[in-house]
Amino acid sequence: MTSEKQTHFGFRTVAEDDKAGMVHGVFSRVASRYDVMNDLMSVGIHRIWKNAMMDWLAPRDGQELLDVAGGTGDIAFRFLDRAPAARVTVCDMTESMLVEGRKRAEAGPLAGRLSWVTGDAMRLPFADNSFDRYTISFGIRNVTRIPDALDEAYRVLRPGGRLMVLEFSQLPVPAMQWAYDRYSFNVIPAMGKLVAKDRDSYQYLVESIRRFPDQESFAQMIRDAGFERVQYRNLSMGIAALHSGWKL
Repeated sequence: MTSEKQTHFGFRTVAEDDKAGMVHGVFSRVASRYDVMNDLMSVGIHRIWKNAMMDWLAPRDGQELLDVAGGTGDIAFRFLDRAPAARVTVCDMTESMLVEGRKRAEAGPLAGRLSWVTGDAMRLPFADNSFDRYTISFGIRNVTRIPDALDEAYRVLRPGGRLMVLEFSQLPVPAMQWAYDRYSFNVIPAMGKLVAKDRDSYQYLVESIRRFPDQESFAQMIRDAGFERVQYRNLSMGIAALHSGWKL
């Protein structure tokens, strides 16, 4: 039976019970071209943003990282490059994304320090106090109930653990936001049609970016989940933002 509660899927209003399946469909369709499209959409800048995430996160040997919605392994590989004696569990709801990540891991020396788990950010299949670090990169805006995902992040982190979120955000200058929106809505779906043969999925992605809370609003959501010392840093003037919080 479909829930009467509603949420958004891009600019559409849908039943909460339906959103996860719709998001799963999007990422199943784009998995094989996901990394190529990220490079094209951001002109490669997403790599700089992810490196900035690692700079702030400061990985250390011996730490255990949970990377949620980490499908193709971008964050996991960066973490292990900086902390070779760490361990990473990648959790993603879309099996085809995990398949792409496993392929990349098996082509290099990192496979033995990585685990790949299919799971939902709102109901993580891990015990309380299991990880030292939790990351989610360009994934939390796709979660049906973001507060539930943040609650789960808090639950699975050990005391002293740290949450870090990389996500598209809002530019502080209206004229700049207008120009960025024109690019997003006119160029990215067309690029998706050309490169990934899937305009609709990339139309959803740009709509989901526009619907995501601004920096201050999201920081408050993190505080509401119990995290302390919550901070954020804008990247590329606010096109993306890093949010950090600690379980103390």
